[in-house]
Amino acid sequence: MARDRWIVGISGGSGPVMGIRLLQALRQYSSGEVHLVVTPSAVRTLQIEAPEWSLDSLKALAHVVHDFKDVAAAPASGTWKAQGMAVIPASMHTCAAIAHSLADNLLVRAADVCLKERRRLVIVPRETPLHLGHLRTLVTLAELGASIVPPMPGFYTRPKTIDDVINQVVGKVLDQLGIDHDIAPRWEGPQTHGG
Repeated sequence: MARDRWIVGISGGSGPVMGIRLLQALRQYSSGEVHLVVTPSAVRTLQIEAPEWSLDSLKALAHVVHDFKDVAAAPASGTWKAQGMAVIPASMHTCAAIAHSLADNLLVRAADVCLKERRRLVIVPRETPLHLGHLRTLVTLAELGASIVPPMPGFYTRPKTIDDVINQVVGKVLDQLGIDHDIAPRWEGPQTHGG
C-alpha cells in the first residue's frame, strides 16, 4: 500500500514560522511523505520575520519540494493521492484564489484538487482585521469543504511563550488533518489547569 502523503503550502501571509512548525510536526507525528510548496511572497516574508531560517533549511524539512510555478507537478492531479493539505499561513490573496479556483500556480491548484477530490484542506488565514470581502472568501472556502483554522490562541492552556501559541495552532491543524499528536496541552477541565 502507498505511503501517506501530506502537502504543506506556505504563502506570503505573516507567520511562516507556523508553516515551519507544521513541517516539523508532520515529520514527528506522521510516517507519511511531506510535500512542500512555497510562494515567492512566503520567501520574502521568511526573510523579514525569520531570518534565522534560510530557504534551504525550510526545504530540508520536507521529503519533496515542488516548484510553485510547476502546475504539471504531481499534486496538481487528482489521480495523485494525498491524504490532505494545509496552507499555513494563507494570505488573503491565496485564500481568494483557492475560493475561486484560480489555479495558476501549484499551491492553489493542489488546494483546488483537495477540494474537488473531497480531501482534507486546512486553511490558516493570516489577516486582521477582516473586512467583508475577507469574510465572504472564508465562508466560500468553508462551503467548499475547507477547514478554516485562524491562528487564534486559546489562553485556557496558559501559554508562556510564542512557541506555546504556535504549537497550539499547529495542534489544531494536525487535529483537522486527523493526525494524533501531543504537541500542545489539551483541555481536561479546570482542575488540571489551576482554575
